[in-house]
Amino acid sequence: MFNLWPKPHYVTIHWVANIMKNNSHWRKHIEIDQELISFCKEHVSLILPTLNEVDGLEQVIEASRDYCGELIVIDGHSNDGTWEKAHSLGVKRYRDNKKGKGDAIRVGIQKATKSVCVFIDSDLSHNPADIPRLIAPIMNSNADLVIGSRPRGGSDELHGDFEKFMRMIGSDIITLGINYRFNVRLTDSQNGFRAIKTSVAKSLNLQENITTIEQEMLIKALRKKFNVSEVPTHEFARKYGESHIKLSRVSFRYVYSWLKYLFL
Repeated sequence: MFNLWPKPHYVTIHWVANIMKNNSHWRKHIEIDQELISFCKEHVSLILPTLNEVDGLEQVIEASRDYCGELIVIDGHSNDGTWEKAHSLGVKRYRDNKKGKGDAIRVGIQKATKSVCVFIDSDLSHNPADIPRLIAPIMNSNADLVIGSRPRGGSDELHGDFEKFMRMIGSDIITLGINYRFNVRLTDSQNGFRAIKTSVAKSLNLQENITTIEQEMLIKALRKKFNVSEVPTHEFARKYGESHIKLSRVSFRYVYSWLKYLFL
């Protein structure tokens, strides 16, 4: 019903199921995929930080119900009806402390009752059908934190103007520093579309109040020697509203927190 995310270049679970359902070789893999989806429904708390996202909220929630056992909206005191819309959709909802997305993520982690937290934006930039891709390495005991990689899966938001260009360059520099500091080879340290074991998230003592919490989460997980992985996911162009991130306001905090958590 909510076919709002055009298929990127990689193969999706349902596409494989549809074209291979009569092939005995692939039927085995379809069963594994169904097991993965069942795992998601039993173990995943899906956390949606929101700030004036009423236009896209219902579509994201309805498209996500098959991939999680708990839906939690953490609202940043929206004034456009987002809070009321979350209530009408029958999902859990909580307000953050008006400090930013990092604060909302911390509240979501504390409210989660399932064993894995998945974070997704409410602006239709992330495809909920990718949630099982994030969960697979955790289900298979290969990872504690899994990040959706935009360099590997593609992005409609990292190109096109000077600010996006600077965001991409800054993200690459930060990721490069993390890779050499911890001897890993990741491609995306900033994407908010990610999955993490709830117990691991609670152990990290996250402090950042804005979107810098994403690099803080990654660095602290690596410092504590948790297993970190990534899978390709596509970032679609925001369908509604405008981004709340202004590079001129947050660039210093990104550099400061990057160096702080890398070396202190």
